[in-house]
Amino acid sequence: MSQPRVSVVVPLYNKARFIGRCLDSILAQSFSDFEVIVVDDGSTDASLELARVYQRDPRVRVVSQKNAGPGAARNRGAQEARGEFLAPLDADDAWEVNYLSESVRLLDSYGPSVASLTWAMMELPMQISSAVRWRKAGMPEGRYRVTTATDPRLVVAFLANMLPSSTVFRTGPFREQGGFYDKFRCLYSEDAYLFLKLALRYELAFDHRSPVRRYMDASELATNLPGVRPVEPFLLEGEDLYAGVDPSLHELLRKVLAIRAFKTSAVLGFFGEYSRARQLYSRFAKLRDWSLPYFVAGLIGCTPVAKIFAGLVRSTGVNLRATHA
Repeated sequence: MSQPRVSVVVPLYNKARFIGRCLDSILAQSFSDFEVIVVDDGSTDASLELARVYQRDPRVRVVSQKNAGPGAARNRGAQEARGEFLAPLDADDAWEVNYLSESVRLLDSYGPSVASLTWAMMELPMQISSAVRWRKAGMPEGRYRVTTATDPRLVVAFLANMLPSSTVFRTGPFREQGGFYDKFRCLYSEDAYLFLKLALRYELAFDHRSPVRRYMDASELATNLPGVRPVEPFLLEGEDLYAGVDPSLHELLRKVLAIRAFKTSAVLGFFGEYSRARQLYSRFAKLRDWSLPYFVAGLIGCTPVAKIFAGLVRSTGVNLRATHA
């Protein structure tokens, strides 16, 4: 069996309503040198049976495992993959017909120093491209390498806007960094953990076009987790991130983690979890960080005053759990 250039990995958990749309968009690609690995993560609906129907196409394989979370499902697919590139696609998202052809073309033109290519997404049903948000955040166009001169707020923007369904990876760097975070059946920011590792070690590429359809009403974990937003795994196990990173970038990494910790502390406080907010804030805060985003908001989150601010913020319609900042 010849080696395909691209391995498409679809993590699947209780998405019977959407898996057909997802797989149809893959099989409709103008680029055909790919394999599809669907990893059923212990679905309890008809997802697995519906996915197996697509094995009539010899490029499609379906494997199943006990429920272990989206990171573990994607990593299982990556283990099975034979392609030069890895292209994850969540089961409730879809690609436009030229997504893979353009991704391969661009990655070939960039060369092996670029570890991944991330596209903007068309968010439905609103019909709004995430490129609008990208431009406001200063997201680059084309290839980009993080340096000591990089503003930590830009790296934070990477973590908020790089998503698996709109990213194609070189398989080598993906595996070298251990893939997605998959401990403890993690359901939140398991992808950002990997993206942060890649951003600090490799050149990345970005394209502001939107060939990916993200269906915001399809119960995605990132937008529909109940209750307070969980603490990101890179804040719980951030020490591991420093290994293998150029020491000159350690201070940048520290500031990136601090910004995320400050915002998460603010959110915890807004939901009344002051003790957890204080524990997190005290781990990352230094007096010299006073000018970083969310420094004051995180400090307020450590006190009951946070509830008053939460009420004011909610009255403006702002989503306190949003990941885009």
